[in-house]
Amino acid sequence: MALENTSFTGNAAANLSNQQKIFLFTGFSGLFITFIASFNAIQSQLAVWLAVALGLISIGVIGYSRELYKNTMPGIKNDYVFFKSLTNRGIWAYALGIFLTGFYVVLYFYPSYLGLNESGENTGLVALFDPLSKWLSGNSASQWFVYGVFYTLAILLFGMKFLWKYRHNKYQRLRTFSVMFFQLGFAFLIPELMARLNSDSFALPYYDLKNIWPLNYYNFEQYRVDEFISAGNIGLALLIFGILSILVITPILTYKYGKRWYCSWVCGCGGLAETAGDSFRHLSDKSIQAWKIERWMVHLVTVFVVLMTMAVVATYLGYDAEKYWLTKPAFLIGSTILLTAVYAWVLIYKREAFKKDALIAGGGFLALIITLVSLHLIGWTPHLFFIEAEPLRASYGFLIGSIFSGVIGTGFYPILGNRVWCRFGCPMAAILGFQQRLFSKFRITTNGGQCISCGNCSVYCEMGIDVRAYAQRGENIVRSSCVGCGICSSVCPRGVLKLENDNPNNRLNENEILFGNKLNLKDYVQ
Repeated sequence: MALENTSFTGNAAANLSNQQKIFLFTGFSGLFITFIASFNAIQSQLAVWLAVALGLISIGVIGYSRELYKNTMPGIKNDYVFFKSLTNRGIWAYALGIFLTGFYVVLYFYPSYLGLNESGENTGLVALFDPLSKWLSGNSASQWFVYGVFYTLAILLFGMKFLWKYRHNKYQRLRTFSVMFFQLGFAFLIPELMARLNSDSFALPYYDLKNIWPLNYYNFEQYRVDEFISAGNIGLALLIFGILSILVITPILTYKYGKRWYCSWVCGCGGLAETAGDSFRHLSDKSIQAWKIERWMVHLVTVFVVLMTMAVVATYLGYDAEKYWLTKPAFLIGSTILLTAVYAWVLIYKREAFKKDALIAGGGFLALIITLVSLHLIGWTPHLFFIEAEPLRASYGFLIGSIFSGVIGTGFYPILGNRVWCRFGCPMAAILGFQQRLFSKFRITTNGGQCISCGNCSVYCEMGIDVRAYAQRGENIVRSSCVGCGICSSVCPRGVLKLENDNPNNRLNENEILFGNKLNLKDYVQ
């Protein structure tokens, strides 16, 4: 039997089998139907054409995935990812990135090009999805419904691919089934079915039950609060659930499981990254410079969303306590006290969990918030952030909600890796990471004596963590950015890494080891 050459200068990626070619053709045939529908080439039997298109896409992806992994041995296979143009920033990677980015730009800002007609009948691609939308919610399709179908389909189909690839790993199967379930049920079907309950006298606002502030940064705007209240007890329950999710549910689950309960098991952004983005996880930047940029960017976005939300809520609160128990001063002062109490608790009891620069930056951000609130309350500034709340919210929605999380976050998968948004921009990830660092039971333990420094763990860490450095020191991995995907443990050939939930005390066992490249031997010769 001939031995395979596994050197870097050895064999190129294997050619596709005939079965793989057939399934690729099938999948692209389904995409071609949606493409020609965009030019209004399909005007009748829309339900049939939609079923055929989605069916061909599904058969193509599932069949190709099965052929790709059906004969592989137990274990994780990432063969030839650095040799393929699509997975190593080649021409096909840039072509895919341009296509995804272009689609997001049209979807967000020019939906009329997709056939959306708010004053009449839809045409083009949006019209193709009208039968499915009317069947689920009773309403005509919008660009967001089209987006939701494609998004959900991507998680489900590439989730099947992920399950084939990691079929020998129980943890990977569990979390993949979880993100598929939450995306299909909570993010797609339930909101559509809720819309069917609406009538002239009753209306529930659109609500993705797994989206928590600050991801649903719009949830506490006046129009949303009015919608919740006008929906009666059900709407009020949803509003209270949203508040409890932030203050109670999130900290409890993060304490028990780390931020992975959300970022790797529930979140739609994380679900797409883990399934459709799995082939690009090795492209994340592991440099120290990238880590420094990540820390500043994600926390600046978090401060931005906190200030924006406070400003928006303050706009519809007044000063008369007899009209409404929650006045503007009470809300702003209460929010400031809560933030101050959290920072004081960190300084007193948990300062060892953060580096000096992080504590200084946190104090600076808190001082900024206190100053802005104080100036606004004494009347020196008419607005909390010097400008009106609505332009502030619109700026956040455009820059962060649309451009960063949508266009860049997904469109740049083939160039910057699958967790660009999660690493550099997601305020939810920052808040959960803060909790994970402070009081979670979750950590990744390392058995340094077994590490052979192969580097698999670091290469396939989608969050850009140099896992190998921790393993070499035998140090627990307790990082704010870690989403607990477990791929580092899955690809380790020696069983060095293990995801654990244990007593939160003594998690931080930082070990300073002196490496040879840090020594100046001349100093010791003297």
